[in-house]
Amino acid sequence: MSTSSAQMLISMVLYISVVIGIGVYFAKRANQSSENYYLGGRSLGPWVAAFSAEASDMSGWLLMGLPGVAYWCGIADAFWTAIGLAIGTYINWLIVAKKLRRYSHVAGNSITLPEFFSNRFHEEKKVVLTISSIIILVFFCVYASSCFVTCGKLFSSIFNADYRLMMFCGVLFVVVYTFLGGFLAESTSDFMQAIVMVFALLAVLIAGIAYAGGINQVLENIKNIPGFLEFFSIASPAVNEAGEQIISNGAPVFNDALPYPLLSVASMLAWGLGYFGMPQVLLRFMAIRKADELTLSRRIATVWVLISLLAAVLIGLMGRAVAPTQFVTKSAAENIFSYLAGILMHPLLAGLVMAGILAATISSSDSYLLIAASAFSKNLFQGVFHRKANDNQVMVVSRVTLIVIALIGALIALDENSVIFTIVSFAWAGFGATFGPVMLFSLFWKRMTRAGAVAGLVSGGVMVFVWNYLVKPLGGVFGIYELLPAFIVASIFIVVVSLLTEAPSKEIQDEFELAKTFEC
Repeated sequence: MSTSSAQMLISMVLYISVVIGIGVYFAKRANQSSENYYLGGRSLGPWVAAFSAEASDMSGWLLMGLPGVAYWCGIADAFWTAIGLAIGTYINWLIVAKKLRRYSHVAGNSITLPEFFSNRFHEEKKVVLTISSIIILVFFCVYASSCFVTCGKLFSSIFNADYRLMMFCGVLFVVVYTFLGGFLAESTSDFMQAIVMVFALLAVLIAGIAYAGGINQVLENIKNIPGFLEFFSIASPAVNEAGEQIISNGAPVFNDALPYPLLSVASMLAWGLGYFGMPQVLLRFMAIRKADELTLSRRIATVWVLISLLAAVLIGLMGRAVAPTQFVTKSAAENIFSYLAGILMHPLLAGLVMAGILAATISSSDSYLLIAASAFSKNLFQGVFHRKANDNQVMVVSRVTLIVIALIGALIALDENSVIFTIVSFAWAGFGATFGPVMLFSLFWKRMTRAGAVAGLVSGGVMVFVWNYLVKPLGGVFGIYELLPAFIVASIFIVVVSLLTEAPSKEIQDEFELAKTFEC
């Protein structure tokens, strides 16, 4: 190992030690009850709620996936995706947060999303609970794999080590950490990690612009790439039979720019719809101390997201100016952030910046594992199969489930050529199209029925798979992001099936009205 790599490792080990320390600190409190372990006893402050929600949401995708897209094909895809996410973040905090905080308390003091959906419709046969728990297990396996790919790519590029070995090291660390402290440790460390992430983004962006000779020089280096800096065109790298970009006379070769029509813009903006169904974000709404504090959280979260997304997109563009031929595949391009940190900064500082990627990965993967574990242990094991199970039994099953989910995610992540952006986009669509419509109608439409909720969950999930694997490959107007058509289809099913079935009972409707003004 070189001296610089050793210094980077020192910074990262120190950072990891702090994160583990947080897990150990909260371990005793987390193990007092399943409510503390899964929801922190509804004790989050506004700053922790905001930062932890966004850090767990963005993951390593923010520091690797999004800059990689901008580096590979220019501003269009990355910019419109970022705009959609920023708008979705704000609207989610504005219209969903307070209603969910109140309603989850009124609906049997629900501590997981499947439990909330089930209690919302006063289920006796736990059909909604079971379906929503299975959805969480399926898509969080995919989500966790994206985090493990990030770990593998990061460590293998820094230390020139085997990708799979580094990936499994990342899995081990995340599992041990989540095992210890539960939701409180996760949320508290996510607060710190959100700060590290935005610092890392801004540090690399500023250093890269200075290294390139200023903003004008960056623009000068990339302005001649066809479609690279256009919002309604997209750059098209020329690739050989192996899928690698062609390099000629020391410069990357690009084909003529491809059109980026309004349908593609709408497709990318549709990323914002995903927020209404993201368990890792929605749980923060449920866990805050007081509903009124969510106003401050909304402002904090929106500012953080705007700064982070803008910096991530600009790093990808700037990276193409600084290192135009360094990465010749779409998958490899996702290393642009770590590459720039390594060449632009002192190894100790670069190690801290690399810890920013690790921070993003940890803050997401621990959320995914914890929520998936709760879906099985709390909702399926205790809620369906063994209703008399006590808290200790639930906690044991939860930790076993956590390990199993991590192993499945690791198996999915074995391919080092996986593209983080692609993995995340599929899982994001899955949650957005299944939980998103059901959540919105649950909070805003009193006439929604249990049968409507089942129809929305199933139709949204099925359409994500059908569109992604059967319809989208047809191209043309069918090449849009699967979240948009699946979200629309799920919403239609909810409305139609609810209107065709008997209206909810007076008790359910009275509870809906109570949740509007309930003080908590």
